[in-house]
Amino acid sequence: MTRIFDTLHGLGFRRGPRRLLGGIGGGISEKLGLNVWLVRALLLASFLLPVLGVGAYLVAWILLPWQDGSIPAERLLGGRSARF
Repeated sequence: MTRIFDTLHGLGFRRGPRRLLGGIGGGISEKLGLNVWLVRALLLASFLLPVLGVGAYLVAWILLPWQDGSIPAERLLGGRSARF
């Protein structure tokens, strides 16, 4: 399981510091260099897809690291609490 979390940390995605809900849109926009409102609009549009949009957002919320490097799924499973 540690290998999975190490891979997630290595991707370089972090939840954005400019959060509205979970910081997913902010993190994606920061990593890809896109306008944060464009990414948020695309995420909102993806919610119109019955399961895919909301499901993908929830998976991202569980697996993407916070700004301090901690991953919610890793915390739930009793792993490391923060990385820098």
